Amino acid sequence: MRVAGPDAADYLQRMVSNDVEALAVGEACPALLLTAKARVIAPLVVLRRGEDDFLVLTEPGLGEVVRAELVRLRFRAKCEIEPEEHEAALVFGGGDGFATDWPAAREILDAGLEPTLSEDELELRRIEAGVPRWGHEIDERILPAEAGLDRTHISFSKGCYPGQEPIARLHYRGHANRELRVVELREGVEVERVTSSAERPDGTVVALAYVRR
Repeated sequence: MRVAGPDAADYLQRMVSNDVEALAVGEACPALLLTAKARVIAPLVVLRRGEDDFLVLTEPGLGEVVRAELVRLRFRAKCEIEPEEHEAALVFGGGDGFATDWPAAREILDAGLEPTLSEDELELRRIEAGVPRWGHEIDERILPAEAGLDRTHISFSKGCYPGQEPIARLHYRGHANRELRVVELREGVEVERVTSSAERPDGTVVALAYVRR
């Protein structure tokens, strides 16, 4: 989603959970679009392409949800909100591209790269890195702290945004009752809910699962 115009930076700063105004041109950060009760509407990556030009990336199937929410709350903010189509590639171990929500990967747009990892290999990397995904580890029932997103997708020093109060209250005064963990599934391992799993080359099964604290 392209968000561009004289009020683009200010508007996104008021709408998403991370500090997008602090981004230099060419930098990106993961963020969340939240309800007032801090439930996740969509995980995002916000790329600053210019002083007043941002690209908001989300997961497949959530583009229209993000567009509708940003348009609905735009009111008098002077910015355009329009969909864009790009081909995205995750690059592991390279320095090109911009930061994403994968700790060991960069994202590159429209580079025409051919995949060198199979879908199963990529899923194993995602699970072992503890990267949550919409429809698996994240949905409208999950609080960001439960999925560990408070460590990567949220700024606790920026101004107000939807969901900030419950996010801050949980962070400073309490803790989530469950949390997402990377676990090996074997006899004796107790989890509340397995959300994703994959088999390693040695035959062991690794999973992302919610565990009671």
